[in-house]
Amino acid sequence: MDNNATTPIHPRVADAVRPFLDGLFGNPSSLHFAGRDVKEPYETAREQIAAIIGAKVNDVVITSCGSEADNHAIKGIAYGAGKGHIITSAVEHPAVLTCCRYLETRGFPVTYLPVDGHGLVDPADVKDAIRKDTILISIMYANNETGTVMPIADIARVAREREIPFHSDMVQALGKIDVDVTALGVDLASFSGHKVYAPKGVGALYIREGLALDNLIHGGHQESGRRAGTENVIGIVAFGRACELAREEMNERRETVEGLRRRLLNGILERIDQVRLNGHPLQRVPNTLNLSFEFIESESLLLALDMKGVAVSSGSACSSGSSEPSHVLTAMGIPGPLCQSALRFSLGCENSPADVDYVLDILPGLVEKLREMSPFYKKTF
Repeated sequence: MDNNATTPIHPRVADAVRPFLDGLFGNPSSLHFAGRDVKEPYETAREQIAAIIGAKVNDVVITSCGSEADNHAIKGIAYGAGKGHIITSAVEHPAVLTCCRYLETRGFPVTYLPVDGHGLVDPADVKDAIRKDTILISIMYANNETGTVMPIADIARVAREREIPFHSDMVQALGKIDVDVTALGVDLASFSGHKVYAPKGVGALYIREGLALDNLIHGGHQESGRRAGTENVIGIVAFGRACELAREEMNERRETVEGLRRRLLNGILERIDQVRLNGHPLQRVPNTLNLSFEFIESESLLLALDMKGVAVSSGSACSSGSSEPSHVLTAMGIPGPLCQSALRFSLGCENSPADVDYVLDILPGLVEKLREMSPFYKKTF
């Protein structure tokens, strides 16, 4: 139940890449037969990625991951402009926040917008934060910790009115909710393969046609000169196939996973008292559930579940090992003790009702045992 951290490779995705583990080994940039043999499936994968996000094929640049796509978008605009102001939110993924903090050390002022108690950015706050020297707005689509879905179309409208490029980290939205970069009005969008049942090590950056930005990686002329480096053919073919499957199965997956999430949430609330739901109750991706279990350290509960064969998260996988409370929950105004007691359950296609029922069977006892060790816990009846 930690699918927001990563997903298993879909069996049909694995089938799609097997030929490239054997005879199809060529470099797509080569002019001879071995290169031609892999160039066509490579470009087919680009078409599959473009199709699920509503983009023109040539507007999709393949990257190594979502973090690279975020960095390419943000630094590409910043370096291309040379100077200027950037707007982002306080609840972004570390790939965006750390990139922006780095740019601050290079003379680019950054505004980190607040969020409300549900984790939502107010488009009016975006409009108010715009300055004459604003060069970029970057707000994620779906939050990786809470699952809250941002009003991206409204924010994009604000950016378009002021002719400011708008980037959105859409890594956690892809394959879970409808993503149409054209309809949403974004100029740049980041995606990752291993969140949609493809292998790790491949992602994509959507760059709206006509938008100029500097390259992040320099070298050869791959990706039409926009991203150097020999192409990860296996990863790209896998990502394309995963996107094709996600597009075909979107409604079925969403209905199934959302039903499991409701079953899990309702079961927990029925069996365990003093539990808080973090994030917007309705405006959210279907698979993610972030809960604070009062009077418990989340790491202790995480490890107790791990011993029972259940994988969950106490925040972003990219922040594991940190003792600091979640920056997302803190920005939402959630008190420190509740931040420290939060767990994220993120469901996927391989989860079943039996999985949910197993968690509901073991979780109350684990919570009660850990609470009994807390000097602050008072049982309610």
